Amino acid sequence: MMQAPLLDYFAAERQEALLFIAVSIAAVMLSLWLLQRGGRYRGMLYPLLAIAAIQFVVGASVYLRTDEQVASLSALLRQQPSLFQQVERERMAVVMGNFRIYKAIELALLAAGVAMATVRGRRPPWRAVGLGLVLQCLIMLMLDYFAEQRALAYLAFINAL
Repeated sequence: MMQAPLLDYFAAERQEALLFIAVSIAAVMLSLWLLQRGGRYRGMLYPLLAIAAIQFVVGASVYLRTDEQVASLSALLRQQPSLFQQVERERMAVVMGNFRIYKAIELALLAAGVAMATVRGRRPPWRAVGLGLVLQCLIMLMLDYFAEQRALAYLAFINAL
């Protein structure tokens, strides 16, 4: 079936979207726990919540648009494979470019988080903010790595048409 790679790619995208949502919910739950518990790690809740909001929006938007996207791309692949190839090459070029941007931002925030987490002296709130950034950035780097690998395999399918 010529559509199998397309269906597999978007099924995995949808699963990862649910994972983004689950991670965002876990971050909110951890933030609520930190808010109630107080203590020197309370500052983690700021980066946890900020990035959780991004994770939730991205996860929900990918999840909600996937079915319609698969339907239209499947029809295009069946009816006009060369146009499908052109359209998806252009779209995936943007997607791959976005991964480079996301990675740069995530690495910069990770470095900032590590710097804040290693602050010495009387700055435990900054240390906690740094730990929250490190935690969220590591999760995002991991999720984006797998998404980028899937995108590369999908792009190979597109190019092989």
